[in-house]
Amino acid sequence: MAKRVDAKLILAIIATGLLSFCGVIVETAMNITFPTLMREFAINTATVQWMTTAYLLVVSIIVPISAFLKRRFKTKHLFICANLLFITGLLIDAAATSFFMLVLGRIIQGLGTGIALPLMFNIILDWVPLQQRGTLMGVGTLITAIAPALGPTFGGLVVARLGWHWIFILLLPFLVLSLLLGLLAIRQAQPTHKTSFDVPAWLAVILIFVGFTFAFSNLQTINRQPWPFIIYLCLGFVGLIGFIFRTKHSKNPLINLVIFKNHAFDWHLLGFFLIQIIALGLAFILPNYLQLVDGYSALTAGLLILPAAAIGAIFAPFGGRILDRFGARKPILIGASAITLSILLFTLLGQQLSGRLLASIYIFTMVGFGLTMGNTMTSGLNQLSNVQHADGNATFNTLQQFAGAIGTAIVSSVIALIQAQSTGSLSRRTALGSVAAWGLLLICILLGLGALIQATKNHKTQ
Repeated sequence: MAKRVDAKLILAIIATGLLSFCGVIVETAMNITFPTLMREFAINTATVQWMTTAYLLVVSIIVPISAFLKRRFKTKHLFICANLLFITGLLIDAAATSFFMLVLGRIIQGLGTGIALPLMFNIILDWVPLQQRGTLMGVGTLITAIAPALGPTFGGLVVARLGWHWIFILLLPFLVLSLLLGLLAIRQAQPTHKTSFDVPAWLAVILIFVGFTFAFSNLQTINRQPWPFIIYLCLGFVGLIGFIFRTKHSKNPLINLVIFKNHAFDWHLLGFFLIQIIALGLAFILPNYLQLVDGYSALTAGLLILPAAAIGAIFAPFGGRILDRFGARKPILIGASAITLSILLFTLLGQQLSGRLLASIYIFTMVGFGLTMGNTMTSGLNQLSNVQHADGNATFNTLQQFAGAIGTAIVSSVIALIQAQSTGSLSRRTALGSVAAWGLLLICILLGLGALIQATKNHKTQ
């Protein structure tokens, strides 16, 4: 198969990227509606975050089987299935009259995104020459990285003018366009072949993600009821041990564990995981801080975050271009350092952040994400052989979604815990909770920076 960049490849990336983009933008668009949903359905902060966590949890459970799906089914068939699932979820949420119905629609959307997200990167890895891979991976990452920053603006505008149901309705034309482009442009790079599906390993994966996600979601009550946290945490570890044991003895593993013998890949993966926790954690904290602490409307809060989205859009492919020309170390470490400084400023100034100051710091943060996230994934996958790319891609995308679920669950639980323990106005209690959440994210980025320094010490660039 001759690797080349042509019009069909670009359209295929756009088709799969649009689907992934819709999955992420609806997630962060709904984050800005949380105060509205809390009032409408009479629920608290910890409950409303399941709008995001349930979706990310389902995506995390589906993505690990993407390597199997790629081997077993045609790319175009997988894409069609993913698109129709997402459209179904949107229709359910557009008509939702209860919080349960809302979460159900998000779960079905998660099934679609879980299938679609690895497709985009697999298409890039299958068709793009190595010397152009950084740029195209940057474009692919841009599609999913810009959405968290655009989401609050989109959500704020829609909620202010039309109501939250329209967030789902307005995405339907983009899904139809995505479907049409995919039908036209997606090609099969490699022949499919029948292979058995390792059901016990997948059940272990489900146990891992359900256990750990529910554990972190119970952090808010750990001082009063520690046992739910402990039990779910133990379930997660049981699933992890079971998955490793089963995979070592399986003829057709969901993910080949051989890739983890490559330590450069492991360090890239750890750094990527920690930075993704920060990205989704911030996507939860910032819109709620602007509304509950600074008193802005959903629309104004979204508009304040919009400039950061534009900057992130510029730097994602720009960072990939730097990687293609000069290697991965410089853009990755410069970006991670920018994120570290930003989170430090959020933590130190968290009780007195004006809207403009918060927006300015977030621009700097998005520069860091643009330089770091796509390049970390590209550089990590470059450490593997071509036959290991599907397993590596599945691992990166799984941890990306799981990190989002963990990040959202942790910061929402910490904020809810501090709100319950503190005294004073809701504004003051939310500010204190946000500072505590930023403090945890600061620890994450310091660990992430260390991992990325180690990852780029002795790594392959080609």
